[in-house]
Amino acid sequence: MKLLIYRLKHVWHFFKTGLFNALPAMIKYHFPQRKLKLIAITGTDGKTTSATMLYHVLKEAGFKVGLVTTVAAYLGDKQVPTGFHVTSPAPKKLYRFLKLALDQGLDYMILEVTSHGHYQYRDFGLKFELAGVTNITHEHLDYHLTYEEYVKAKLGILKKAKQVVLNKADRSFWRLRESLVGRTATTYEPLSYLPKKVAEAVKNRFPERFNRTNARLVYELSKLLNIHDQTIATAFKTFPGVPGRMEPIPNRRGLNIYVDFAHTPNGLESSLKSLRQIMQKNNQKDKKLIAVYGAAGERDVAKRPMMGQIGAQLADLAILTAEDPRHENVYSIIRQMKSGIKTNHGKILTIADRRQAIYFAINKLAKKGDYVVILGKGHEASMNFGGREIPWSDRQVALEALKD
Repeated sequence: MKLLIYRLKHVWHFFKTGLFNALPAMIKYHFPQRKLKLIAITGTDGKTTSATMLYHVLKEAGFKVGLVTTVAAYLGDKQVPTGFHVTSPAPKKLYRFLKLALDQGLDYMILEVTSHGHYQYRDFGLKFELAGVTNITHEHLDYHLTYEEYVKAKLGILKKAKQVVLNKADRSFWRLRESLVGRTATTYEPLSYLPKKVAEAVKNRFPERFNRTNARLVYELSKLLNIHDQTIATAFKTFPGVPGRMEPIPNRRGLNIYVDFAHTPNGLESSLKSLRQIMQKNNQKDKKLIAVYGAAGERDVAKRPMMGQIGAQLADLAILTAEDPRHENVYSIIRQMKSGIKTNHGKILTIADRRQAIYFAINKLAKKGDYVVILGKGHEASMNFGGREIPWSDRQVALEALKD
């Protein structure tokens, strides 16, 4: 019954969002998408970083390019306010932005596209020159109901592209490849070959394995646009990063503090493993890795036990706390996270107040040389309690804690 309702809602969105919102917007702005070369980046984790990285490469190569992601929107070099509160904005806002891009003389637009956005026909009328996939892991099953339906939504995005780039190491690869027979597809793997100058740039700029994987996706997309290896290597070297994506917090106390957006089991595991690898590389095996994170309320509940166990396995200490509880009880969410913990129970602390959790991690647990990573919110500037958005910044709270 749930699956039937899910599919009926998809049809309803076709009329509500597609025909009655997107089509009038296209007409009003004279079909701007037809005069722009659109590139889509989709996946569960890594979309924003990959899209922003590709945007940086294209700018380095002299392309007139814009960008729309979860974090920000850019027209050329200029960051612009959009009023977007979701990754894939409503058609009226999106087509107005595309028209503005066209008026600014841009040729390319890179769009971060979500499964929700495709299911709800927020990408109605768009066709892509290229589309790239980071990965498709456990997420949004509260909305899409099953992993198969989630993959199907991602596949719908890829079918709108002339050429696609797939992650051969991802569990979704064969399902996607079989469904894209007859369509031009390029594949990449985390350990696939890169030319020497590009490989050196990736290795030196991105210590995290997941960002090296993102860079390989960007490399394949860049080559499809005939960008020279030297240009790509230079762009990787100068890539400034993305706010809230493994963002270091400067301090004078000798602590290694990071804010990261990881909020899925795969994202959490990748972030913690990457920090472990950095610690090993720096011969810091005697230092602690302290993780502060939670799980969002009124979202995929099946991932909560998984995230509890990941923290217990990979961190030396994990503080479970609030992360957009919405109308749910924070302690109930944390209990569900702890239900998945089979071992290392002594590594887990519960501090429901996120500010107190961050203060405790930085000022009570962490010693010089230790690593503290605050996960789940990243760049976000608010947290939802009881349906109300309260001003919030993990970065700002961490800086306040450092002054304590």
